[in-house]
Amino acid sequence: MGVRVVRLGSPRAPGEGTRIGTVRRPPRGVPKTAFASGDWYDVWFPTLAPSAETVKLAQAAETPAQWAAFARKYRSEMTAPESAHALSLLAALSKHGAFSVGCYCEDEAHCHRSILRELLLAHGAVVDG
Repeated sequence: MGVRVVRLGSPRAPGEGTRIGTVRRPPRGVPKTAFASGDWYDVWFPTLAPSAETVKLAQAAETPAQWAAFARKYRSEMTAPESAHALSLLAALSKHGAFSVGCYCEDEAHCHRSILRELLLAHGAVVDG
């Protein structure tokens, strides 16, 4: 039970549950019919993805200060009512079932999903792993 934070496209863990893609865009070159079978995601939920402008900050971040600027901007975006409600919903659901959220980035430490993990915990989510 709980939510796992995963890399989309990676093999699914046993008991992972529904995989939710918290990304701005679907995977390139992958037909929609292969999103779930290719271990990308079962449901696309861009509400919790950084805006296109904020993604550019993350991609350009080469220093800790630049990464911190990205993190501040993303956290600010997640205070918008729609995003805050989504975080609260996922936190509540994490107490009653298993599912996962994720992004494509190889390194979680330089991916919005590391911050998403913290935001989910701050909203009271049960986070596995």
